[in-house]
Amino acid sequence: MISGTCMAPHPPLIIPEIGKGEERKIQNTIDAYHETAREIAALKPETIVLISPHQIMYADYFHISPGISAKGDFAQFRAGQVQMEVKYDTEFIENLCKLAEAGNLPAGTAGERNRQLDHGTMVPLYFVNQYWKQYKLVRIGLSGLSLSTHYALGQRIRETAEVLDRNVVVIASGDLSHRLTEDGPYGYREEGPQYDERIMDVMANGDFGKLFDFTEGFCEQAGECGHRSFTVMAGALDRMDVSCRKLSYEGPFGVGYGICTYEISGKNPQRNFKERYEEKERERIRKIRAEEDAYVRLARKTIEDYILTGRKRRITEKFPEEMHRQRAGVFVSIKKEGRLRGCIGTIQPAQDSVAEEIMENAVSAAVRDSRFSPVQPEELEKLIISVDVLGDTEEIDSPDKLDVRRYGVVVTKGYKKGLLLPNLDGVDTVEEQIAIAKQKAGIGERAQVRLERFEVVRHH
Repeated sequence: MISGTCMAPHPPLIIPEIGKGEERKIQNTIDAYHETAREIAALKPETIVLISPHQIMYADYFHISPGISAKGDFAQFRAGQVQMEVKYDTEFIENLCKLAEAGNLPAGTAGERNRQLDHGTMVPLYFVNQYWKQYKLVRIGLSGLSLSTHYALGQRIRETAEVLDRNVVVIASGDLSHRLTEDGPYGYREEGPQYDERIMDVMANGDFGKLFDFTEGFCEQAGECGHRSFTVMAGALDRMDVSCRKLSYEGPFGVGYGICTYEISGKNPQRNFKERYEEKERERIRKIRAEEDAYVRLARKTIEDYILTGRKRRITEKFPEEMHRQRAGVFVSIKKEGRLRGCIGTIQPAQDSVAEEIMENAVSAAVRDSRFSPVQPEELEKLIISVDVLGDTEEIDSPDKLDVRRYGVVVTKGYKKGLLLPNLDGVDTVEEQIAIAKQKAGIGERAQVRLERFEVVRHH
């Protein structure tokens, strides 16, 4: 059973050999950490499951550290003398992997790249080890998958603890925003303090359903670190009543550090946050689908037919004449739970009509975007689709002639070409727009490029 959980930050400088006195500026965090560690020791866990943002991370897979043990030190922070070694709970890991596979959850021990413990793991254990060492560890990384999938991983963790009748504590390692001050590691953005205020309210009250309300764009702009970790932890507490304690919050170095602990006080079927979120999503998508225009309906039907039958559909439904008469570049974008699930398009038309362009790019966005695994049948009802029909590109001589809301951009350097659509969540400046387009094309950040702009008609 899960006997307790906590959210905890992982600033390396909290270790005295690294901070060399600077750690005293987060004394409240240090004190809260010791209190948390003492609480964990009182629970006497046989297993600690630690979720770390600095463990190996894959786009579509949760990596669980394999083997029987691992070591680590803080050498990269000039404190190699601070070392630790852990033993892994191999039985727990084996059973967790089996439960994940049975539930079609992409998690396992494949893909190990570095056996060394990461600082997201070692900082929390540095404090725990001062009070309790009779535990085995399960170390799990995050993924690029949806928040509901992270929550589902937490549910599988709890189920594994119950199957094995194991006394388990879950630690969600994660800092908050890294954009609280101008002199912080990533500068200041208003979303930084906003994120910290919102997340501390959610976590202090155990109102885990609100974790799903944080959009990907907002989290990215806030420069947060631990949101997915916290969501996994929330999943481990699914349908459980918890007593929540906020022990500390600080951010003097431009990074937010928050510590909250959770003691389980019984079962509560009403705290089924993932189910409630998914029902709300289904209702939202039903309303969106009812209002989709012909362009999006064609893209959706093409995707659904291809995923279910392996073939592109023949056009039998009547669509507006302009879709058959006009030719244009088209981008089809697929989102799931607020996160991009696929996006493929053409700058110039490659098919005989916009309709055929939509069909071809819809299939490619669903199954051929190399950043994502192919869309699966069970995902179809969760997808939100948009279609952008591109206007002609126009060469410009200055970024001053761009507007991120009105114009998309094409950057070209030799044979490398990158495109970014206009009016995208989380892209607020021309500089960001050009930088992302360069990155997509594999063009260096400081390279001089030829700029083109274009307008789009976006169909929802």
